[in-house]
Amino acid sequence: MPQGVAAPVRLIWESLIPITLQDDAFRLVDVNPAYLRFTGLSRDKLVGRDPIELQPPHDRVTTRMLRARLNAAVTAPASAALPEAERLLDASGHERWFRASRNAVTDLHGRVFWVSVLQDCTLEQAERVRAQAAENEVAHWFDLSPQGMVLFDERGQVLKSNRAFEVLAGEAVLRLSDAAPALRQLMAWSDAGPSVQWQPGGEPLHRQAWLQQPDGGLRPLRATLRCVADGSGPHRYLAVLQDLQVEEERDLARIQRDALMHTAGVGLSTFQHSSGWVQPGPSVGGEAPASAGLQSISRELVQPESLAEFERLQQALRQARRAEVRYAISHPEFGQRWLLTRVEPAVLASGQHSTSVITLDVTEQHLAEQRNAQLLREMSTILQNTTAGIAYLRGHALVRCNRRFMDMLGLREPQPGVPFDELFAQHPQAAQMAAQTQQALAQGRVFETEFQLPRVGAEGGDAVWYSLSVRRTESEPPVDGAHDDSSPSLNRDASPDASQDAIAVLSDITRLKAEQRELEVLARDRELMFSLSGVGIAYVRNGVIQRANDALGQLAGGTAEQLAGQPLRALFADAEDFERLWPVEQRALHLHGEWLGERPLRRLNGELVWVRVSKRLVVSVADGGDPDGDLIVSYVNVNDRHRAEQAEALQAERTRAILDSVLVGIVTVGPQGIEWMNRSARRMFGGNLADFINQPISTVAPPGADHPFRQTHYREELVEGEAETFECRVKARDGREFWVVGNAVATGRLATGRQLTYALMDIERRRQADARIAEAQASLQRIIEAAPLAITLRDARTLGVLQINQLAARMAGLPADQIVGRTPQALYDAETADTMRADMRAALASTEVTTREYTAPIDGEMRTWDARYLPLASPGQPADQLLLVATDVTEQRVAQQAKFEAAIAQREMLVREVHHRIKNNLQGVAGLLQQVAVRKPEVADVISEVVGQVQAIAQVFGLQVGSSGPLRVTSVVEAITGSVQRTFGRSIVLSVRGHPAREWALPEAESIPIALTLNELLTNAVKHSARLAEGGFDPVDCTLRLSDEGVCVEIANRAQLPEGFSLARFPGGVSGLGLVRALLPRRSASLTIEQHGAQVVSSVLLVPPGVAELEPGA
Repeated sequence: MPQGVAAPVRLIWESLIPITLQDDAFRLVDVNPAYLRFTGLSRDKLVGRDPIELQPPHDRVTTRMLRARLNAAVTAPASAALPEAERLLDASGHERWFRASRNAVTDLHGRVFWVSVLQDCTLEQAERVRAQAAENEVAHWFDLSPQGMVLFDERGQVLKSNRAFEVLAGEAVLRLSDAAPALRQLMAWSDAGPSVQWQPGGEPLHRQAWLQQPDGGLRPLRATLRCVADGSGPHRYLAVLQDLQVEEERDLARIQRDALMHTAGVGLSTFQHSSGWVQPGPSVGGEAPASAGLQSISRELVQPESLAEFERLQQALRQARRAEVRYAISHPEFGQRWLLTRVEPAVLASGQHSTSVITLDVTEQHLAEQRNAQLLREMSTILQNTTAGIAYLRGHALVRCNRRFMDMLGLREPQPGVPFDELFAQHPQAAQMAAQTQQALAQGRVFETEFQLPRVGAEGGDAVWYSLSVRRTESEPPVDGAHDDSSPSLNRDASPDASQDAIAVLSDITRLKAEQRELEVLARDRELMFSLSGVGIAYVRNGVIQRANDALGQLAGGTAEQLAGQPLRALFADAEDFERLWPVEQRALHLHGEWLGERPLRRLNGELVWVRVSKRLVVSVADGGDPDGDLIVSYVNVNDRHRAEQAEALQAERTRAILDSVLVGIVTVGPQGIEWMNRSARRMFGGNLADFINQPISTVAPPGADHPFRQTHYREELVEGEAETFECRVKARDGREFWVVGNAVATGRLATGRQLTYALMDIERRRQADARIAEAQASLQRIIEAAPLAITLRDARTLGVLQINQLAARMAGLPADQIVGRTPQALYDAETADTMRADMRAALASTEVTTREYTAPIDGEMRTWDARYLPLASPGQPADQLLLVATDVTEQRVAQQAKFEAAIAQREMLVREVHHRIKNNLQGVAGLLQQVAVRKPEVADVISEVVGQVQAIAQVFGLQVGSSGPLRVTSVVEAITGSVQRTFGRSIVLSVRGHPAREWALPEAESIPIALTLNELLTNAVKHSARLAEGGFDPVDCTLRLSDEGVCVEIANRAQLPEGFSLARFPGGVSGLGLVRALLPRRSASLTIEQHGAQVVSSVLLVPPGVAELEPGA
């Protein structure tokens, strides 16, 4: 990718927009972090997986059709359409809506990939659903409102009205301009438009009018109007019509009720201004009525929740205004009662004011009203909110139905009396179904059927399944045998042709049918999974195998039929193993509902194989299942892995024995602390392995939070096989303190998790040499500070000289009195003056001492001056003066350079001596290992590999003995090639290509890993070379290519890579390609192994900073 394009692409990839890369089969190849946050899943659970698996099942057909169109668009591009909203289920099971832009890209090999850029529209979809719900609620409000409601615009166009409005208006109105004059007056509408200037949000307008009805009568109506539009949009007006005829009838009924109450002898009191309160007289029998005790009610008898109503009653009495109050009392004689008191003021014919107070005991009525109102609300709510459609039929014709029934059949306000077969006109056999219904009802049976109808408003043949149940209602017989000839229902029931009342219940069973089909598919798939699975599965009840699949039969060395009926304990290794493990497994099932573990399984022939066992309750304890209930048990053969782990453990012990003989300290640290250390590390730390087991490695670290042994980021941040180099002090248990240089390498184990392996080398002598050099530099600095000084004081604003001593004047070449007041431009040449002026400005901008070095001639001899600038300022104020102190350091610089070169020479001598001793020790270790290989041939191969690695390290240290500084790549490759050639006695042809004048070198920290990598690759090339037909082997070719970008080492041998070979299958380790991957620096080196014809070519590419270019002549 071009350099200018890579950065924007990475910025887009790391953005907040979810992006995916899919192959031609739409499996995920890579996803960006935004997509991980969008789905809530980790990368390893997404890569290689088809994202259609994250979608709900009923959305997948649409996705497959979309993919078909995308594949067709690759060959025949079409115009882009707006992406449709799609959804998936995230890790929490929540729906996430998105729109995706998909584009096909082709790589260099012609493979097609799909790049999808997703836009999260979950909130938009939720807002759309809420807006639709709000619109539906308004529509339901119009339909369910018992009052007439109408919505019209500024032109008088009726936008929406309900059935109640049409009934009150007496006609269907489309435009107010075409309506009757009385209706227009009621709607405040004139020929020119609204007759009243309304403002949105203003007070409602109330108007009354008499409307002519179709039967010729007049109906009094009241209209309440309000402007409901926004101030910026077109005005719309909402009107609510109220039938005042009901109020008139209520007033008449109230007068009649008052008369009836008076006639019935209810409590009545009248207040007249001329005579005061007039109490009702005694009854005809001479006794006061039973309600007389409820007339004089004091505040103390009123219950607390009714005090507000009682107070309203008292206010009405005091103010002589009409009121009707219902309140509860606790009467000492009658108990808790509900009273209804009515205050009715009136004006007598004489002009006198009168107030009548009527009190009625409405306890039973109040309780009955409460029960009826509650029942009515519950029944209305149930009928309108039930998911089933319900209709009441009489004589096989519709009487009434709920909204759900109309929605299911696509009916629009059906009129009562619609025949039964017309309700199901969409069904092709509606007449036959109606006949069957009549026949069933006539026989007193319940008619039930299931059928399909096209979905209302759907296109493309989408059908809905319905279940219809029609049941005849039983008519109540007349009380005491009475017969009312005016009851048409009873008369019809008395004859054979009488109409039948029935209830029809229509239920949507589409989902049930779909679930039934899905269950059938799932049952079939489950049976196929159980029968064809490669994992052994058994169904266990009461500890006995009820059923097993063929895979378990093969694993047990028999058949599934032989295992059926066998006790589960027969699959344990022996009775002792069963007695030991069975209680543990049962306890886990009781607590968690599942158990997972590994143990040996006894086959029918007595052979033991290691298996991974998973037990799970069919019904979990959390769902109310029995802990001792039925189980699903699965068995996976892990015998090969178990043997491999044993072999790996044995190999690890052998490797540790070899590492015990090297002089480099090796320490393995796990999550709990130190797990192992070799002999050199135990000698460094001053203790045995038992003293440090499970102890943190910081045990041997001096105090200090930044010590490398106390760093915790190595385990989290280092990639497996990646190394981190450090230098630090170590404090042994015996009190010794010394410096070490080491590498921290991240490794991993399945058993203990992530590990860190520390390789430590004692560099105390080198540190002592560095300390002596630093001490010499400090001594030289003190000598410079004590020497005679040239001092100049300048003004901070103009940089003019304020004061100067004689030595400084000699530096300027003028007498001191002639220098005062002059700026640098007046004392020095232009280049020197500009340099000093910039240094002075930089010093004034800093609060620290600024040091510069200048050369100036004195008495014809060039002298070197160490100049120090110090700004002088009062506390909290900017600097107003600049002090320059210069010291003649010509002789000191010469002496310092001589001492520095001597210290460097001494250090290089010490380093060469250390390297020489390390080389000799490593060669001795290699010799000892070769002797062990001769005595123990069974480990000769492993020891031969280790000997090669040790000799490679020795070659690197040998090269460092004869040279100073970084090692030349050419020398390292030649040394490793010669070492492998001598070890195996095989011919290796080394050639150097590229720029012969360009020389690359390896840093000290990278030389040993690179040398071990080349040694391992050359060893593999020698070991795995194919023998020629006439005998012998072709020589191994090693080519060193030098270029401007770096170094490439190619090793070619005649061999054949295995099918499906991939370096990713070799994790970091201590041998083979695992060692190569662990040692090779990730940031500056790469490894490839490819098949080129009959040869296998291994290439190691090194780029800076893994290699450094030497200066010409170095």
